[in-house]
Amino acid sequence: MRTLLLFLLLSVRGFAQDTVNIQHKAYTTTFSKSKHYPVKVEWWVTKSGLICETKIKRGDKFIPDPKLATETDLQSSYTSQGFDRGHNFPAADAACDQVSNDESFYFSNMTAQYPALNRGDWKVLESFTRGLALQNDSTKVWCGSIGEDKKIGIVSVPKQCWKVIYVKKTNEWLAYLFNNDLSKADGIENNKVKVSDIEKLTGFKFK
Repeated sequence: MRTLLLFLLLSVRGFAQDTVNIQHKAYTTTFSKSKHYPVKVEWWVTKSGLICETKIKRGDKFIPDPKLATETDLQSSYTSQGFDRGHNFPAADAACDQVSNDESFYFSNMTAQYPALNRGDWKVLESFTRGLALQNDSTKVWCGSIGEDKKIGIVSVPKQCWKVIYVKKTNEWLAYLFNNDLSKADGIENNKVKVSDIEKLTGFKFK
């Protein structure tokens, strides 16, 4: 029993030393310095953040996070590798705020995703979440990645990407888990899981 407790203590301590919490204007990222991807990103999507007279033009400048510049200087690892720099906090969720939109392109917010996922079900779920916020206003989102399938440069390509959504008005909880591979999109409903499944997988608590 003592050996197990010691193992758990060392595991928690190792995780804490590996990850860095970084607060930006619209989102907070928990970034793994060993995997070079965020294990958790969280933010609120609101109606006021999505509706404005003039929406900002989406940027396309992926840059290191100035709050963790060395560990997030990752462009060379992505170059010519065939993986998307997949947003966790989406640029479209900051359509009315230039600072937040620019900050969404920090590598501390990026995950190496296969194009099939990033441009498929992951994108569909982002749009679905904005739809929930437009209908119900304040919607909390947590998302992240887990595991390592391979490395591109110093960046780990995660095995799975997940997302948990809480709609404040309706007290509704939704959770999704996607394999990060070459599989074709099969619809977000086919990737729906329980919030408790994500909690067990990641060790994070949401409720």
